[in-house]
Parts: sequence; C-alpha cells; structure tokens
Amino acid sequence: MDQRISFITLAVRDVAVSRTFYVDGLGWKPVFDDPGDVLMIQVGERLVLSLWAQEQFEQEVGPVRRGPGAAPITLAHNVATREEVGAVLATARAAGAGVAHPPQDREWGGYTGYFTDPDGYHWEIAWNPGPVGQLVL
Repeated sequence: MDQRISFITLAVRDVAVSRTFYVDGLGWKPVFDDPGDVLMIQVGERLVLSLWAQEQFEQEVGPVRRGPGAAPITLAHNVATREEVGAVLATARAAGAGVAHPPQDREWGGYTGYFTDPDGYHWEIAWNPGPVGQLVL
C-alpha cells in the first residue's frame, strides 16, 4: 500500500452551510458538488476534502459518535510565515468561523492558532519553521 491519504471525509450536518463556509467564505473551489449530499474540494496534489451529509455518511459508514468537546480530529493548514497565521484566522472569522484558540508561540518553535468550521471541526493554522513543516508547504 502506498504511504498516502487520498480523501479526508467529514460528516457534516448541512452541506449547504459547509459550502457557504468553505467555498463562499474561504474561497475554496469544489471539484464535485452534489447539493445536499456531498461537496468535494481538492486540497492537495492528490488529496480531496469530502464534506458528506451526515445522514448519507451514517448509511454507509455507521453512526457518528459525538459527545461534548472537540471532535477527535484536527485538520491543519501550514503557512510559510508567522504573519500568515493571523491573516488566515481573520479570513476564517470573516467567513463565519469561531476562533477556538488565538495564535500563540508553541514550545516546539512554531506559531499556531485554531478555528472551528460550522460543524465544530478544528482547523490548526500553523507556521512550522522546522523540517516537517517545510514538507507540506
């Protein structure tokens, strides 16, 4: 098996709300859009973010387990400079995101902040000056 991920699929309560946030708010471009069912956005050379209506997701995958607190997954978007962290968080806030954690210096040498999308998924916006951070720019 190749060492890679092709799709990240998130179950969402309302695909139209997710579309408004990701496409209209953040300016991302869909590669597939089946209104009310699924929205797919290419987010890397060989990586697609799939936002799938929770009902259809559960029919294929099984029940979504949600309890109090953050969903047990964090998505990350690395940027090339420290200043871009705040700029991306501001764009997300303007699109309707909640800023879960404002940017701050991290003990490992980076600078990160978090926003939440309409379904509460946490996105880390990170400037990672180390070698692993450079792999994903």
